[in-house]
Amino acid sequence: MVYEHHVTSSSEQGVVIVGGGLAAARTAEQLRRSGYTGRVTIVSDEMHVPYDRPPLSKEVLRKEADDVALKPREWYDENDITLRLGAAATGLDTTAQTVTLAGGTALGYDELVIATGLVPRRIPAFGDLGGIHVLRSFDESLALREHAVRARHGVVVGAGFIGCEVAASLRGLGVDVVLVEPQPTPLAAVLGERIGELVARLHRDEGVDVRLGVGVAEVRGQGSVEAVVLTDGTELPADLVVVGIGSHPATDWLAGSGVEVDGVDGGVLCDEAGRTTAPNVWALGDVASWRDATGHQARVEHWSNVADQTRVVVPAMLGQEVAPTTVVPYFWSDQYDVKIQCLGEPEATDTVHLVEDDGRKFLAYYERDGVLVGVVGGGMPGKVMKVRAKIAAGAPISEMLG
Repeated sequence: MVYEHHVTSSSEQGVVIVGGGLAAARTAEQLRRSGYTGRVTIVSDEMHVPYDRPPLSKEVLRKEADDVALKPREWYDENDITLRLGAAATGLDTTAQTVTLAGGTALGYDELVIATGLVPRRIPAFGDLGGIHVLRSFDESLALREHAVRARHGVVVGAGFIGCEVAASLRGLGVDVVLVEPQPTPLAAVLGERIGELVARLHRDEGVDVRLGVGVAEVRGQGSVEAVVLTDGTELPADLVVVGIGSHPATDWLAGSGVEVDGVDGGVLCDEAGRTTAPNVWALGDVASWRDATGHQARVEHWSNVADQTRVVVPAMLGQEVAPTTVVPYFWSDQYDVKIQCLGEPEATDTVHLVEDDGRKFLAYYERDGVLVGVVGGGMPGKVMKVRAKIAAGAPISEMLG
């Protein structure tokens, strides 16, 4: 069940946005662009103004960027947007319409936007040894960068997008890297094994030791990590470990609030406009599971998805017309000099047609039930983008291969 409600410019408490990333910044920006003049408050558990997260595993880690703020602090002042930084949300009372902050402060709202994103999964058995990192925040990226300068042997656990990007960045910093993945290939669960093999080839060509079909049994060291033991008994020297085994939606603070989460993927359950199961509460971005046109709930962890959602959530919140759009999902991953791009919604179980492969760069079409559902390219941006209209039209795969 979802609730209809529209905030007005005369509302006293205004809109409170919980989160410190792209979804929070874009929502605030869209509210002002749409003519909303009421209060807008962004609440974040970090001390930084809302910033872009994709560069953390790439440009920031490689020392190519230090400023990833989405907007300068002055922009928030100029647009009368209040920033409550270093203030983690710890609870929500949807009856009283208040968010509880760390320290006990209660912040009232007329409309609440949940944009808290994801929390990295950790491996409890690793304990508190020094030298073990996860990567979600700017501060964590800087700490990993500082450590990498003096590290010799790095082990990256998990060959998803974050793990692969971190492995590439660490190689660029001169660290000897072992990439450990229990699946048969990197990115197997997302893009399938055939493309995963090409990604493994890319990393091996750059000097990464890619270990597949094996996990981590334990880490050893006195105070700081010194070795990683794999499930096949291999012991790897390591003075730096990065855990990249996925993330889960940051929803613990919603316990008991009446805001329902998806029992499958943990995302905040929303309708097709971002309304949650509680009145006056909305959600978007990585934390949100939106209902699509077929009634299916889906949580999309892609940067480009946020802009599409803000263009729906904000008009709905303000009672304005929402123009229907056909969106072809898009995401990318920079690894070494190769930009891996994906358009559409490919699945690991799709039929993959590898149409170009020069030993480093590649292009592949994904087929499901005879229809083109996605394209993945490595180092072929023009050819990937040319396929967008075909995916949107549901073109038969025969049209692409003829």
